[in-house]
Amino acid sequence: MILALLLAVAATEPPKHASFHVKNTFTIKVPKGAQRVRVWFAVPQEDAQSLLRNFAVVADAPVGYETDSSGNRVGYIDLRGSAATSIAVREEFDLVRTEIRNSVDPAATRPLTDWERASLARYLQPSTHVVLTPGIKSLSEKIVGGEKNPVLAARKIYDWTLQNVDYWVKDPDHLKASPVGSSEYCLTSKTGNCTDFHSLFASLSMAAGLPTRIVYGSLLKPTLNGVEVDGSYHCWIQFYAPRLGWLPLDVSLANIYGKPFPVTDKNRKLVELTTATGYKGLDPSKIDYYFGNLDERRVVWSSGRDLVMQPPQDEGPVNALTKAYVEVDGKQSADWTREFTYRELPQ
Repeated sequence: MILALLLAVAATEPPKHASFHVKNTFTIKVPKGAQRVRVWFAVPQEDAQSLLRNFAVVADAPVGYETDSSGNRVGYIDLRGSAATSIAVREEFDLVRTEIRNSVDPAATRPLTDWERASLARYLQPSTHVVLTPGIKSLSEKIVGGEKNPVLAARKIYDWTLQNVDYWVKDPDHLKASPVGSSEYCLTSKTGNCTDFHSLFASLSMAAGLPTRIVYGSLLKPTLNGVEVDGSYHCWIQFYAPRLGWLPLDVSLANIYGKPFPVTDKNRKLVELTTATGYKGLDPSKIDYYFGNLDERRVVWSSGRDLVMQPPQDEGPVNALTKAYVEVDGKQSADWTREFTYRELPQ
């Protein structure tokens, strides 16, 4: 009943819009004696829901723009033989973001053909942390039960993930996220962050022959509007259904809103900062909403896993580009910081 009502609402209500001025600042420390520092940093991606204006970058070194192996536009700095002790990069832009609304009708699609799967083969391949083990394949078969309709199959995996995994912020004393976004960790521990959730969803979906891709961005939370702290990152999934195209979902946020849990002094702030629109208690309608729809308070940084940069990095594929990737003299460096802040603009 709720799904039918949401489908009707999605078909009649116009999508919401929100506007923001965004600052994304990186500070990279340069070790004494370093001969070469290379920095690849995330820049906002423009798509059908994201209108970018007034994009500008100020940096302590020349900045170029390249495209990585997943087609993301990436900022690039190559600093050689410098006496500098740090490199600062600040990008600013205005963003108008539109809510994604879809009527995800299973009758409007059909099973994928062999030709479609072949053409979308890159979205059916595992990566370092999104794996296709015998256990995951067996579980996927059990969940999907032979269903070939991509919307119905995706919904079965979405519902299973929602019910069997809990976002770590609900109980930070006992739950935690993996540091890399791992489908195996999420399956074993039954917890994690957004990347763990969606890595597991991707593994189960690919095992069922359902093409998926992960999108990394940040939530533009009302709680942090105008606040000078790092707004971190968030990720979500797109799956492919013939005649409907790429459809988004966010099972990690559905898990926050759609399953009851006690709000305590220890988790209250974490839960609030995890959501896009603010947490006001249990809201089961978000379960159907976040299957096919996305709120308008997001910016997109990149998509894909195991990224190869351009020019290529020396240390092998990058797990994901949520913020930046740095190499000093050919070795990955974690000696950098990032601050992502924003303020909402009037419509």
